[in-house]
Formats: sequence, C-alpha cells, structure tokens
Amino acid sequence: MDRDRAGLAEFLRRRREALQPEDVGLPRGQRRRTSGLRREEVAALCHMSTDYYARLERERGPQPSQQMLASIAQGLHLGLDERDHLFRLAGHQPPARGSVSEHISPGLLRILDRLADTPAEVVTELGETLRQTPPAVALTGDASRRSGPARSLGYRWFTDPAARALYAPEDHPFLSRLYASHLRQVVTLRGPGSRAAQLAELALARSEELRRLWERHEVGLQPEDTKRFVHPEVGELTLHCQTLLDPEQSHRLLVYTAVPGTESHEKLQLLSVVGAQTLG
Repeated sequence: MDRDRAGLAEFLRRRREALQPEDVGLPRGQRRRTSGLRREEVAALCHMSTDYYARLERERGPQPSQQMLASIAQGLHLGLDERDHLFRLAGHQPPARGSVSEHISPGLLRILDRLADTPAEVVTELGETLRQTPPAVALTGDASRRSGPARSLGYRWFTDPAARALYAPEDHPFLSRLYASHLRQVVTLRGPGSRAAQLAELALARSEELRRLWERHEVGLQPEDTKRFVHPEVGELTLHCQTLLDPEQSHRLLVYTAVPGTESHEKLQLLSVVGAQTLG
C-alpha cells in the first residue's frame, strides 16, 4: 500500500488544530495564541520527538511504523475510523478492531484526562493496563514496564508471587477464584486460538493453583465493590472501584476512590504528593 505524504501531513495538521488543550488534559495558559495544540504538545502526547512529528506535518521523514502510528492515533484522540484513515495514509493496513484492539476510544481518554488527581486506568478484558493516571502509577506501579503475557494481571497473579504483594493476604483466595473464573469466561467467549486461549495455556502450564481452579469450572464471579491494597509506602488502603465499560473495544475504565475523612482517603492524598513508587 502506497503512502500519501501530502494527505498524511494535512490530516495530522487538521486534527492537531481541531484539538484544544482542555480536550487532552493540558492547561490552556493565559498567553496562548496557537489555534489548537502546538506541535510540541502533540509530540509529547504521542511519546515522540517534536522534530519527528514536525517532519510528518511537513511531508518529510521516513514512513512511520505501525507502532508510531498507534501512538499518534492515541495522542490525537482519534476515533476508530480516523485511526484507520491515518494508517492508510501512511501506507499501512489498519489494525484489527474489537477485543484484540488496544486503541482507546476518545470518550474514555477524555474522561481519563480529567482524572489527573485520581487513580484510574484503562484495561483490556485480559487485565492489561493500557493507560494510567499518575496517581494510578503511584498506587499500583508503572504498567508500561511490563511486556508479553506479564501485561495481564490475571497471568501475573498465577505466575509471579510479587503480583500478590499489593493485595491484602486474606483476599488472595477469592481473587484467585475471580481471575480464574474471568479468564475461563473470556476464553470461551473468544474461542480456541484467541489471545485469551493462548494466555490461559501459558498460565495453566506454570500454575498448579490455576489448574485446580480451572477444573472447578467456576464462572460468573464478580469483583467486590471495594478493593484492599497494601502499598509499600503508605500501608493498607480500602478503595471503591467504579467501572465504565466500552463494549465496542471491550475496554474498562477503572476509577479508585476513598471515602472522604477516612484513613484511606488521607493515604491517597499522600500518594499524590509522594509520586509514583517503584514496586517489586
């Protein structure tokens, strides 16, 4: 597929000019004269250098990779049709849609951008964190450091003992049943050969506990309304978890809050000051 340099440059420029700072969680500032976002702001949102992004808008530079295009699509808060258009302009086939897609909808991103002072994250149906707010990084660790099957919390739960250290020990038995139940349901939903089936096969090969729970064929378990975390710096927190579902992409936005006036609420405020912690 041939790329359209001029079309790509124009599309990027028009989308950048259409976005306002508040649309992507950035402060406007008092002396702002730019129509829409600045190139350096978009580059930061897309996790790339300003020079690289500027060259794309000027019809210069090499053909962007699919990974780079995915970052641009998220940074510019593109919808799925816009994302696909971007890929075709750059000379690539668009990624698959649906449950295997990691493209977060603009609606979920807009909500996440407004939760900068609250622990919140967007996760896939396999428990892979796609985007976190800074307080969520401080609470549960930086998900961007994980790769492969270990991106899935359910997989880590049964294969990495360190994954359980963040949760109250008395909750571990129920959480094991919950993760096994959910994984089995997703495997049945997506079918043999799916990413879910491959992940389950890997986890089952490594975890005797998961094999025992798998044999029980328990499905339909639901998470508790509150979660108890054991943070290495501030100790135990009891948090309420609200969930917003994007059914088209099978993504969930998880928002963690604490009752005002409680010790957990004070600890959350402390975490926002302390910043992200490096968890084991």
